[in-house]
Amino acid sequence: MEIINYEVEKLQDPTGILTGERYEYTMAIKVDEEDELYRPGGLDLRLILAVEDGNARIADYHFIDNDSEKPLDFALDEEEEQEILAFCKERLAE
Repeated sequence: MEIINYEVEKLQDPTGILTGERYEYTMAIKVDEEDELYRPGGLDLRLILAVEDGNARIADYHFIDNDSEKPLDFALDEEEEQEILAFCKERLAE
């Protein structure tokens, strides 16, 4: 799995219920054709990063099929999750 493009947007909480800050990442993902995640029209990973007291964590994520724009029922394994979290934290610091 390789991130080929991404966008990040800071989310606003108009209610003030959530503590810390939230960021929405949309990442275009490239996977091998043999991978069960492979989609001919492409694949996005949409993720919410929660940052509180200097600590960042993945609050939620979904893989999205670009052709149908529907979420896919797949999960990141632990190693992939750590790589994605590191990617998001690095981009947040920029």
